[in-house]
Amino acid sequence: MLKVQEIRELIKLVDQSSIDEFVFEHEGSTIKMKKNAIAVPAAAPAQHVPAPAVQPAAAPAPAPIQQETAQEAAPAAVKEQDNANLHKITSPMVGTFYGSPSPDADEYVKAGSRVTKDSVVCIVEAMKLFNEIEAEVDGEIVEVLVKSGQLVEYGQPLFLVKA
Repeated sequence: MLKVQEIRELIKLVDQSSIDEFVFEHEGSTIKMKKNAIAVPAAAPAQHVPAPAVQPAAAPAPAPIQQETAQEAAPAAVKEQDNANLHKITSPMVGTFYGSPSPDADEYVKAGSRVTKDSVVCIVEAMKLFNEIEAEVDGEIVEVLVKSGQLVEYGQPLFLVKA
């Protein structure tokens, strides 16, 4: 039986490749993946659909939207630059993020919490195994990037830490 992470890796590999269909059979289990498949009935006649007419009056409208996007992108670039100086605690696996040891307990850490590299900052549950995630650095939690109960991917940033 394949693990969820292995299936996700297969999906990524198929998605990045030029193949349109992939079938994997192992010990009685079968995984079939298709991409770019358009279901067309075999008996349906080919139809010509004319391209929509381009209206010149509609072309200038996107310009103000692009200007607003450029203005909004400037603060985002500054924030990204600030985040570049911070250590990211990432998920070592695909699973469910939990910020506390139990639903009725306090969170391990929150923004402003001081941590050491051995401090447990959260739990990631994968296949009924609860894995404690440690801070890996000494510092202060600047931001918690995910919510308790949220699904996380391998390598996804969970916390930003000012070391």
